[in-house]
Amino acid sequence: MNGAAQSSAPPLPATPAPVPGSAPIRVLLVEDNPGDARLIRAMLKAADGDGFQVERADRLLTGLEQMAAGRIDVVLLDLSLPDSQGLDTFTRASATAPKVPIIVMSGSADETLAVHAVQAGAQDYLVKGHVDSHGLGRAIRYAIERQRTAEQLARYAEELRQKNVQMEADMNMAREIQQAFLPEKYPTFPPGVAPAASRLRFCHRYLPATAVSGDFFDIFPLSDAEAGVLICDVIGHGLRAALVTAIMRGLVQELMPTAPDAGRFLAGLNHGLRAIFQRMNEPLVATAFYLIADAGRDELRFASAGHPSPLRVRRAAGVVEPLRTQDPRHGPGLGLFDEAAYPTCRCAFAEKDLVILFTDGLYEIEGAEGGEFGLDRLCAAVQRRVHLPPAQLFDELLEEAQSFSGRKEFADGVCLVAVERSETQR
Repeated sequence: MNGAAQSSAPPLPATPAPVPGSAPIRVLLVEDNPGDARLIRAMLKAADGDGFQVERADRLLTGLEQMAAGRIDVVLLDLSLPDSQGLDTFTRASATAPKVPIIVMSGSADETLAVHAVQAGAQDYLVKGHVDSHGLGRAIRYAIERQRTAEQLARYAEELRQKNVQMEADMNMAREIQQAFLPEKYPTFPPGVAPAASRLRFCHRYLPATAVSGDFFDIFPLSDAEAGVLICDVIGHGLRAALVTAIMRGLVQELMPTAPDAGRFLAGLNHGLRAIFQRMNEPLVATAFYLIADAGRDELRFASAGHPSPLRVRRAAGVVEPLRTQDPRHGPGLGLFDEAAYPTCRCAFAEKDLVILFTDGLYEIEGAEGGEFGLDRLCAAVQRRVHLPPAQLFDELLEEAQSFSGRKEFADGVCLVAVERSETQR
């Protein structure tokens, strides 16, 4: 019967053309009215000759049995059958053959029913007497194409989900490996004494922004009275930055004979990283600060590779200031130049003094109301807590920074390391 087509599914831009020599489309027509069934068969014959192979079921139960047996490409389903009525008819059919596209063909032009059917998963809703042979053939081909596309998208989504699961597992393993590179326990000075009796005491907080981080630190003994403290920040985060921290760990071990000389130690790190960074497609750079805390000479020796200056806390005077020297020179970031100089600087390290090393993720945070936390605010925050033990100071400092940003998470990784010169027991 000719007439305007009424369809509840969105139209596609062009009718999929039959493929010459292809097998006919197997259509299951679930229709109890013999007259309607003959008309639909005739419409399909007119639409594409032998392109449709039609089987008929006059009851839903019979149709479900044929669907369960397979060998069906598309279902034309009447919702008003002797053994089932309304939307429940579609629901039962869809549950039996969820991967077979179903087109509802109903004598009812109820738009609400049509919308509900399509929302439930029907590929289309056609009103008997309001669709011609061309429209019916086109609706069937569209339904099959939409179903194939949906299944393909579902496969892609599942592949993506599996890849994400694998990526997450890889990231978790990378995090565990990176965490294993960090100091498990702090050295004591002299060796063997209880941490509370050590002449040098340490504390740290390590908060990666993602599963892995570009921040790295290490603490190692150089003598019975000297500790080497290294903090490093690879620009960026994620796996690339984390891999560089793993390389740093290996270089630190390799360069340990030079560790008593701060400038020479950083020059060695620069040379090792430069050789690697030159072979990378995308440029990388790392900043670092290396500090030697000497409890025997009551002094600090240090060198910087473009890293933020640590804070020196002179508790006896109640003063917090950047770690300054008479030599204002700082070496460049690691891996930038083949030959780079890193001057070694010195300053006093009195009893009860504290040095706080940190990465820029601590102070380069945006406030909830605008502005940056900044170094001045960081110094002031430490100043208010100058006499607190390092662990408590760090926790309160992080809380203040989080309160400033209005977020519990830091946008960039944060690493804090404290070196404390203990009071000599008399």
